Amino acid sequence: MLGKFQKSELRIEVKATETTFRDYLLDINKLKCWFFPLKFPKNSPQKLSLNDSFSFYLGLIEVKNKVDFIDSNCIRFILSGGIDGYQEWTWGDGWIQSRLEGISVLPLNLGQTFNLLRLKSSIKPNII
Repeated sequence: MLGKFQKSELRIEVKATETTFRDYLLDINKLKCWFFPLKFPKNSPQKLSLNDSFSFYLGLIEVKNKVDFIDSNCIRFILSGGIDGYQEWTWGDGWIQSRLEGISVLPLNLGQTFNLLRLKSSIKPNII
């Protein structure tokens, strides 16, 4: 893999419950609303589960994701293709955190920040 090793950990506060965050990360239809344009295999289940795979494109660069771990307030994806590494999301009432580590030519911190802000703006209209 070409690129350099990058590491980023961001945490934001959002007035939302742990359940809301879980839904926005595990429910495929909600995930599609805020995450990069996603590509899921046909006949995908409605919720992500262990070993599920999907991908997204950043320009011409495909990033593949495979669910490596899930529990009540954490999900971890193994990344390959345009990013070789992992992304881990953890959450609780009022906060969400994303940790991203990998080798890539892409600016990972910028993409991670963009995704967190999109998630925050997607959740806010729905928590009233």
